[in-house]
Amino acid sequence: MANAFFANWRQNIIYIGFVVIFLVFAVTLADKGFLNPNNLLNIVRQTAMIAVMAIAMTFVLSAGEIDLSVGAVAGLATVTVAMGIAAGGPVVGVGAGIATGLAVGMFNGWLTTRIGIPSFLTTLAMMGIAKGVAMWISATAAVPILSPGYSWLFGGGNLGPVPVLLLWMAVLGGLGHIVLRRSTFGRRVLATGGGETAARYSGIDTRAIKFQVLVMSSLAAALAGMLYAGRLQSGRFQLGEGDELSVIAAAVLGGTSLFGGKGTVIGTIVGALMIGLINNGLILMGLEFSQQLIARGGIIILAVALSQKRMAS
Repeated sequence: MANAFFANWRQNIIYIGFVVIFLVFAVTLADKGFLNPNNLLNIVRQTAMIAVMAIAMTFVLSAGEIDLSVGAVAGLATVTVAMGIAAGGPVVGVGAGIATGLAVGMFNGWLTTRIGIPSFLTTLAMMGIAKGVAMWISATAAVPILSPGYSWLFGGGNLGPVPVLLLWMAVLGGLGHIVLRRSTFGRRVLATGGGETAARYSGIDTRAIKFQVLVMSSLAAALAGMLYAGRLQSGRFQLGEGDELSVIAAAVLGGTSLFGGKGTVIGTIVGALMIGLINNGLILMGLEFSQQLIARGGIIILAVALSQKRMAS
């Protein structure tokens, strides 16, 4: 079994890389508290929202599309859920958050599959629209959330020593893995990204598949925004800003192809955790924010390079 693992090292490089980076940080940053349980749990808390969005992004990329609006949609959802809670309580707030994701996803899907605008351009435009709407309706001010129950369930609570955010990530990751690998929908997503023309000739409604994965992505982004809002007990348009890069990097590092037809949810979650691990290590090293941005950009480049190698092998 070990021989098979190392024989397919390119397919398992994300897992090997994660272990190597963890061990390097464990040795070099031991005196700075890297292995402290609280620090390790904080990595999970900080990574959970990226992982939630990256799980859905795995489906989008596997279908041969891309969604650049997820970070802005998450920020908009934090505002709508906070305003909903203020107006009518947690149930109204949750409904507002879900409605935000559903509306954005359907609009992205309609423009991409019915009007024919490439998803890159559709979601790039939506990034600006979502951020602008969030700034407008909140007057660029934070909207407080005064519901302890909501904050506990959506990001701020712990079930014993286990953060609720870890449970969200684990449950959604398990569901995503089953759907992608063991359901008819998952097989159709992979077939659509692997060869749209061939998929259409085999009877798959590829436009419907692409519409559905874009809606799924926006709903996941809205859920991530709800988790941000619960953890920080407020809605702010800045939350989620720039997350789209980390989300795409997590999916591609985990083994999902930028060119469609190949995806793995488990790898995506490990990719998200690796990015969180690296960010945490860079902070403990005392690097300036500008230096952290440079390192994050390097991760994106590495993700693309690995994707191309997997496609060639």
